This record gives sequence, C-alpha cells and structure tokens, in this order.
Amino acid sequence: MIEITINGQPHQLDNVPEDMPLLWVLRDRLHLTGTKFGCGGGFCGACTVHLEGEAVRACQLPIAAVAGRHITTIEGLSADGTHPLQLAWVAEDVPQCGYCQSGQLMSAAAFLHGKPVVNDESITAAMSGNLCRCGTYGRIRRAIKRAAGVEPAREGDA
Repeated sequence: MIEITINGQPHQLDNVPEDMPLLWVLRDRLHLTGTKFGCGGGFCGACTVHLEGEAVRACQLPIAAVAGRHITTIEGLSADGTHPLQLAWVAEDVPQCGYCQSGQLMSAAAFLHGKPVVNDESITAAMSGNLCRCGTYGRIRRAIKRAAGVEPAREGDA
C-alpha cells in the first residue's frame, strides 16, 4: 500500500508496482489526465507536476519515491481556473495545440512561487526544460510576465 496526497486529497494505492512512474499512476489509476505523456525521458516537460511545491517530471518518478508526499497536478493548480497564470494564459491566447500547456503552466507556477526577479532571462532559464512544438514561447513569456504583474496591459485589454 502506497499513500500519497494529490491535490490535497489523500490516496491509498494498492496493487501498484513500486517502480510505476507517477505519471501513469496519475493518468491510469487516478484518472487525472491533465498531466501529459510527452517524451518519457524527462526532457520535454509535458508531464510536469509539483512535488511539495517544486516542479518535477512525473514520467521519471517511481511512485515509491513519492510515497507520503504531496503532489499538485494541473487539476489542483486552481479549482475554478482563476490562478493568475491560467487567467494570463487566456488573456495572452497562449495555447495553440495545447498539448504541452499543463506542463508549461506547472513549471511557470513553480517559478513564480519562488518570487523571482521576472525578466526575459529568468523566464528563459526557468522554462528551458519545457518544449512547445508550436513555438508559443513569446506568448508564454508574456503570460508569465502578466501573471507576475510586470507586463503592462496592451491596448484593448480589460
């Protein structure tokens, strides 16, 4: 039996192999499908979740390594979609295909949680492990700045 807390809810998992990646536990056992499978090697960032507030790759973490710990997935970022990053993502029209976006949002949330200096260089460094096949990096950068309150609103914004 493995005990884990996901999005504030305790879970007891039995009949789960200890080496099963957290990604597959989330998707296949708990039906939290917002966390995506991308490369399976921890390189693309599509499977990014928070492990006690820190961005990690769920495809690389065996469930036994996170037993007793707290995980936040994209579903737990905000119950009603009003996290400042989610609002900024919409305002900046970030997603194109959308596949990488949950991982992008989770990496950005971990970055901003640390209250960093937010500029192009710090965003690039923080987000360097997340790939976007559609190339929406400029919109992602603007959305992170907007959420951090460092990007002035453009004309016509509400």
